[in-house]
Amino acid sequence: MCILESKPMKTPIYLDYNATTPHDPEVIEATMPFLTNHFGNPSSSHWYGIQTKRAVEKARGQVASLLKCHSVEIIFTSGGTESNNYAIKGVAFGHQDQGNHIITSQIEHPAVIEVCKFLEERGFDVTYLPVDSLGMVKLSDVEMAITPQTVLITIMHANNEVGTIQPIEEISKLARRHGIVMHTDAAQSAGKISMDINTLEVDLLSVAGHKLYAPKGVGALYIRQGVRLEKLLHGAAQEGGKRAGTENVLEIAGLGKACEIAERDLQKNTKHMIEMRDNLYRGLRETVKDVQLNGHPSERLPNTLNVSFKGVNAGELLAEIHEMVAVSAGSACHSSEQISISPVLQAMKVEPEWAIGTIRFSVGKFTTAAEINQATQIVSAALIKMRRDRINCHEIYDKAPHN
Repeated sequence: MCILESKPMKTPIYLDYNATTPHDPEVIEATMPFLTNHFGNPSSSHWYGIQTKRAVEKARGQVASLLKCHSVEIIFTSGGTESNNYAIKGVAFGHQDQGNHIITSQIEHPAVIEVCKFLEERGFDVTYLPVDSLGMVKLSDVEMAITPQTVLITIMHANNEVGTIQPIEEISKLARRHGIVMHTDAAQSAGKISMDINTLEVDLLSVAGHKLYAPKGVGALYIRQGVRLEKLLHGAAQEGGKRAGTENVLEIAGLGKACEIAERDLQKNTKHMIEMRDNLYRGLRETVKDVQLNGHPSERLPNTLNVSFKGVNAGELLAEIHEMVAVSAGSACHSSEQISISPVLQAMKVEPEWAIGTIRFSVGKFTTAAEINQATQIVSAALIKMRRDRINCHEIYDKAPHN
């Protein structure tokens, strides 16, 4: 009997790093001991527990080093969503005696927006600030929104769709002058751009492991010493009594290593991502017409390119290229079968004929120049074909007899 061997299918070029990142080989290596020998509970006082306890504390120091804060100010969570939930609900319920007003923006991740909606149903008042055409929150709008009842301002550090970096330092200074707790969702920015808690002056900051080459299912929350939070999870006294539950040692070790690598290679990776991102944008503009950049041209994540192709349906474009290039028509966290204009683009007032054809390209440290060149050719060819087919369809319709 002859069995034919099938050739493995060539995987698509991956340009969706904002959705998730592949595991760094060094991160995988760092996690391996906790799949084999070091399986102990960090709360156990014997040898097995001591080994994993040391691993957790080492990782805590690695995350703190990336953020330039104290190790005791870092707690581990299951990811960015939990970190955001704990920060926002923790402040809201922990400061109800001071007020019930929260300020956020219209372009936050659902892990912030949905939490705010939840709190509105429980009597809290939430102000959703607009953004300008570049996706930037205006400091004057933040100041005007502050009331004597404001207990929290939560504005993302960088937007997950268009990459615009918000003026967090200025907003934090404003919050501090008014005695308001300041939180920022840094899931997309941690590890990509320089980050110093002492410069940002935030009270709370969320990190997601799978956005910086660590495993999915682990994250961290920076909590400035002295900030009061209502507990989100109740149980034993892990994480300094702030987050109950046996620590996920395997993934915590991976997150710690990922943060160490991010700090070590920050300048090199930033330079590389900017080069890949800009080469892709330049290539698309040189080969196809009607291309529009969304987001701030300079105050933007080094890896993010959000562009609109006029008159093109993003869903149809993805269908044309999905076996060759992996990109996103919007945020991968709330995708659906029907392509609709994202709330971020709506808030930025991008015209519908442009917005419906929006693609988010996000490169990473593993992206190569050859991949960018090939992806540019694939996307450009698909766009030219789609536009040509649309013109032909219109011509056929115009020539056909109509009753």
